[in-house]
Amino acid sequence: MLMPPRNRNRSRTKRGKGRLLPGVVEEGGGAAAAAAPASIRRAGSSVPGLGVGGILDPSLSLPPRVLDQIDIMDERRAILMGRYEIGRQLGQGNFAKVYFARNLTDGQAVAIKMIDKDKITRVGLIVQIKREISIMRLVRHPNVLQLFEVMASKSKIYFVLEYAKGGELFNKISKGKFSEDVARRYFRQLICAVDYCHSRGVYHRDLKPENLLLDDNENLKVSDFGLSALAESKRHDGLLHTTCGTPAYVAPEVLSRRGYDGAKADIWSCGVILFVLVAGYLPFHDPNLIEMYRKISKADYRCPRSFSNELKDLLFRMLDPDPSTRLTISRIKRSTWYRKPIDVNAAKIKHDTTRDMVCNGEATTSSSVEHSNSEGNQGSSSLPSLNAFDIISLSTGFDLSNLFEGKHLRREERFATRQPAGAVFAKLNELAERLKLKVKKKENGVLKLAAQKEGIKGFLELDAEIFELAPSFLLVELKKTNGDTIEYQKLMKDEIRPALKDMAWAWQSDRHEQLEQSVQGEQPQPPLPPQQ
Repeated sequence: MLMPPRNRNRSRTKRGKGRLLPGVVEEGGGAAAAAAPASIRRAGSSVPGLGVGGILDPSLSLPPRVLDQIDIMDERRAILMGRYEIGRQLGQGNFAKVYFARNLTDGQAVAIKMIDKDKITRVGLIVQIKREISIMRLVRHPNVLQLFEVMASKSKIYFVLEYAKGGELFNKISKGKFSEDVARRYFRQLICAVDYCHSRGVYHRDLKPENLLLDDNENLKVSDFGLSALAESKRHDGLLHTTCGTPAYVAPEVLSRRGYDGAKADIWSCGVILFVLVAGYLPFHDPNLIEMYRKISKADYRCPRSFSNELKDLLFRMLDPDPSTRLTISRIKRSTWYRKPIDVNAAKIKHDTTRDMVCNGEATTSSSVEHSNSEGNQGSSSLPSLNAFDIISLSTGFDLSNLFEGKHLRREERFATRQPAGAVFAKLNELAERLKLKVKKKENGVLKLAAQKEGIKGFLELDAEIFELAPSFLLVELKKTNGDTIEYQKLMKDEIRPALKDMAWAWQSDRHEQLEQSVQGEQPQPPLPPQQ
């Protein structure tokens, strides 16, 4: 039931039924499709995934490593299967790399995603790749990134994709929030693309700004269908049941494991995207994932004062935690805000980078993005996009990061513990004092530590962040934010890990090494220890 118009900025109190999950697990153990290099999570490493966006300089300059099936014509040209001239690397994910290329026949600029067969086979993503190919061939729309063809060699799969020169929509949001006219232009294109996909029985299930690309005319292109589902994936109850997506954009019914309508779930994600476009920050965010999921289940958010009443009304009905009363796409298209004419000047994209007064639970952004959870509670945060792979450290089936990073490149370590958060912070403070590390700041569950002596690449700094997966189960992440990686790894190996050995239940990197050995038949994986 909808709340009266005068209360549309107030939090909803109706709780959805079902159990909230501590982390969003993706279908078949697959990773969320992440865009690179402009990933939502910018510190340390990109979110594991199949998708790679982020369009950079298209100048033809092949990296030193030459991929298989590429014929070297001369020192400056590399040809893929006699059809495409390969240029500069545009982006990289954990399963794929994307290169700029030109079709030798007509000179058309394309992006070629090169997927490593061995890696995706090892983690069981072949079925997901086949489904993504089928779906992308099924959807042909001006606002959907086009798949031109698929090729394969012994070790690689090649997706020849439309080249989105404008990069990710996320990059534009990070520079400043949009006016409502600019947001309306992008939102209309998004709704048209999603409506078309639904008409073909395709549900995206991972809509977010990182998966929305722009061409050179600023036209939006929906990309990355790695987590999409087809209508025939529904069970006998007519609903989808796989919990997947990016937590901050996922509908409450997806988190509750009750089954969900894929179309209604996509509409919720579109509502979150619309909020982000105009506000510059997420409507639902909290350092504690459990608390964030509670906010999502109640649609507990506040609109900035600058939002027009028509926009507030549209968001209120799109971000309805009850999918049965949530707006359909046809009703979205009939809404007052959606039908409002766009100012002709909106064609020139301009960002509102002015600082507004932060009051009454509002937060705005310019170069950085801020969020607001409740009145008088503001915090600064880059748009967080925590993935299941960031929080489930003990399940080696979901820990894919070390498959694609050498040990010498690792810039973060995670361990699980059953100790309370207070004990963890106390131990870290004690360790910092012994190692003469300066405790710079402690807020929102993050302890910032810094070395007092300058190293090879400046002062070594690391963040210790705690995530509550359950009341008695915590995940602690120690992430290098500045300084030399080798110095960080030496500090972790020689000092920090030994000091935390009585507190850490299991380290993520150790669990992955055990999995590799088990896969190779060297030794079985040890059982999980009992709860203390």
